Amino acid sequence: MTAAAKRTDLVQRAASSWGEPPDWVLELAEQAMATSQGRVAKRIGYSGSVVSQVISNSYAGDLERVETAVRGALMHEVVGCPVLGVMARNRCLDWQAKPFSNANSLNPKMHRACRSGCAHSRLAKEF
Repeated sequence: MTAAAKRTDLVQRAASSWGEPPDWVLELAEQAMATSQGRVAKRIGYSGSVVSQVISNSYAGDLERVETAVRGALMHEVVGCPVLGVMARNRCLDWQAKPFSNANSLNPKMHRACRSGCAHSRLAKEF
């Protein structure tokens, strides 16, 4: 099977599973076929099985979080961070997931910003 045929197969799988797949699911399928599900999964911070399940519309986890990771890592979407300025959407999620640490001066600033009203935060306000 040629690379183009494989790519079409994943895009077709997404279309048959989703009906009309969102743009980020199509991008995920296209990127997975251009390289591999494992490589794409690593870029977005998930496993290859999650990539497969999302394309097949059978993922039971947080699709919004996967979408944010895909839009940041694969589609180059950015957000405005109150501390760091412009950053990829997936990096924003990475910062939100980090536990508090005072290992350097940036960590406490980011921890506070992510939890004190940042428009892009998915976390509850703590301060």
